[in-house]
Amino acid sequence: MRWDAFEAACPEIAAPARGRFLADGLVLIGTLRRDGSPRISPNEPAFGAGRFFVSMMWRSRKALDVLRDPRVSVHSLPSGRENPDGDVKLYGRLLDEHDPDVREAFREGLRERIGWAPDEPEYHCFSMEVEEAALIRLVRDPVALAWDPVNGLRELPLPG
Repeated sequence: MRWDAFEAACPEIAAPARGRFLADGLVLIGTLRRDGSPRISPNEPAFGAGRFFVSMMWRSRKALDVLRDPRVSVHSLPSGRENPDGDVKLYGRLLDEHDPDVREAFREGLRERIGWAPDEPEYHCFSMEVEEAALIRLVRDPVALAWDPVNGLRELPLPG
């Protein structure tokens, strides 16, 4: 589901995810390489037009991964060994965005956050369709939450 629908369906994970992604300025994206092995890459996120965006350099290895197989995982940046703000994890698919208005919403979101946006058309603009999400925090206010559209939000037992 698109980001705005995910925010409505699961604010308990979507709100901390948005906050973390914007505050950190980076997310880690897991893609699937041609041979099926994983690739992990940093990426600068943006929000706009009800979407969660990531962009990639034109024809980069991770962009080619996504064009071949759109399944991805997105992980918040850990803030250190204890990671007091916890981990946010999203699972889903990236959509290759071609609509000029949607691409401009991405560029505006990125410009607003970092004061720069890539020139058209020399980049890949993807938005995420969220299929599953999780929030796990073990240090400050411990909690483990999981969400998917079939089972909804669930609190999971904490390890230990």
